[in-house]
This record gives sequence, C-alpha cells and structure tokens, in this order.
Amino acid sequence: KTHVLHIIRELLSFEPTSTGTDIAQALQYFSNAQKRRCTAFLVSDFIGNFKMDKPLMVASNRHELNAIQIYDRLDAEMPNLGLVKFHDAETGKDMWVDTALASVREQYAKQWNLAQNNLEQLFTKTGVKCIRVRTDEDYVKALMQLFKK
Repeated sequence: KTHVLHIIRELLSFEPTSTGTDIAQALQYFSNAQKRRCTAFLVSDFIGNFKMDKPLMVASNRHELNAIQIYDRLDAEMPNLGLVKFHDAETGKDMWVDTALASVREQYAKQWNLAQNNLEQLFTKTGVKCIRVRTDEDYVKALMQLFKK
C-alpha cells in the first residue's frame, strides 16, 4: 500500500520535459525494456488520437497491464461560458469556441462519450483492466477497485 502511494506521489510531482504525448512509443519502449513479466500501470487522460492498438496488445500479452484514466469533470461536459479561447498544450494552437451554443456543448459531450466508448472497446479487446479517476473524487477508492479486479 505504501509503495502504491509512493508511486502516486512521484507521478503527481513529475515535471515533463516536452509537451507531446506518444503512448504507443512509451508502450513499445516498455515492452522492449522490461523482459520479465510484471504488473504495470499506464496513467493518462487518454485524450487525443493515439494509435496504440498493437503496442497495447503486445504489452498486455507480456505483462499485467492496468490503465488509469485521469480526467476532469470539464473534460466530459463543457459549461456555458460564452466565447472562450482554448489552448492545446500539445500542439500549441489556440481556438475560439462559443460555448453558449447548446449545439457546441452537445457535440462536445457526444465526442467525449464516443472517445470513452472507443477507449473501453480498445481496453476490452486488448485485455487491459482500466479504471477512471475524476480529479475531484477520491482516487484511493478507484485504486482499491482496480486491485480487487
């Protein structure tokens, strides 16, 4: 239990050296570097267009791979805030969005749900156990649920 909490503290204090994310490359590196079977955790928000089917399958076949999706309530639902400037931290691009339009908020929620369904199907297909942890909820309960699986 203390080891898990130590890992979580390390993850929370981690400072990235770049803004890009390549989960497939990380999984390939992991699969090549870790020869002995182990239990591994893939922690991400899983937001983006990641082509990770094959590396996820390889890593999952070699190891006990568990995915932990960290997300915010606002990732799933867009509030009505009027005209808002969004900045994509990975690409550096800015975009203005009129969140007052119900159609924009509905489309946003629809895209989020579609992405979540696709992610769930991917994890099921590859045999990866996954939990979702919302930033405003207790992560300990979610981790205990994962360990019980």
